[in-house]
Amino acid sequence: MQSYNNFIGIDIGKFNFVVAIYGRKLFKEYENTPSGIEKFINEFAEELPTALCVLEPTGGYELGLLLALCERNYAVHRAHTRHVKNFIRSLGNGAKTDNLDAYYLSLYGYERSRTLTKFCFQSPESTRLYELVHRRRDLKQMLVAEKNRYQSPRSESVKDGIKMHIDFLENEITIITNEVEQLIERDLILKEKRKILKTIPGIGNIVSFELLISLPELGQLSRREIASLVGVAPISRDSGKYKGYRRTGHGREGVKPMLYLAAMAARNSNSHLKVYYESLVERGKCKMVALTALMRKIIVIANAKLKNLAMT
Repeated sequence: MQSYNNFIGIDIGKFNFVVAIYGRKLFKEYENTPSGIEKFINEFAEELPTALCVLEPTGGYELGLLLALCERNYAVHRAHTRHVKNFIRSLGNGAKTDNLDAYYLSLYGYERSRTLTKFCFQSPESTRLYELVHRRRDLKQMLVAEKNRYQSPRSESVKDGIKMHIDFLENEITIITNEVEQLIERDLILKEKRKILKTIPGIGNIVSFELLISLPELGQLSRREIASLVGVAPISRDSGKYKGYRRTGHGREGVKPMLYLAAMAARNSNSHLKVYYESLVERGKCKMVALTALMRKIIVIANAKLKNLAMT
């Protein structure tokens, strides 16, 4: 178990990020640019080698800093947003500023350091892949909206315009998909991981690269941790004699829909996962509950397979 001398909390925004060190009344703000990140690393050169940096995912704005820290082998934890928010609520302080958020992240790192996992990029192209996958996801959402509008246009000119936009979006999605495929093929580690994921019934080309890029923690966490991170772990709601209905919570953005597609495909396949799903339905589980359980089983299997790869 690695011990740390410093705990650095970093609150990241679109244009700037604020840094705080636990135990010090010190707050520093830097531009969220390559030069700003370099300035931060230089000014904290003494603390970083023995520090645990804690930050939250903020829609990709944290990737540049994450990559810079990981390249220098500094310890970084990419915190689960809901865990941090609940931690802050437990302190009883309702105030919110960038400085406070950075301080609470440093406190979170100090109090939870023994249980926090270090983040590491799978590939030098991780930032590029992350941006491409998110852009592809945005385009898919726009495509669905335009296809819905195309079904009941008000005039022929509107219909023609929507059709042109649909063709454009489909072409852009194809270009991005091809670029992601090429980047993964050039990376031996990602290529091997993807090959392993595709051995799981229900996981094909698209779902495999979505999971690899959107869920880099896959293969590094326990089965319970990965299920919780994705949002497919049943949450108990019991108190005394009351036994509440167990529901799943929210998870990492974009991962749950991909797991849903994988579970739908696995349910219709000729595999042990189909048998598992059907056994749940036969035991009285409603189909959506059984499908959620199948999603959990798929991600747990994927996590175990990639963990075994890391050990070899």
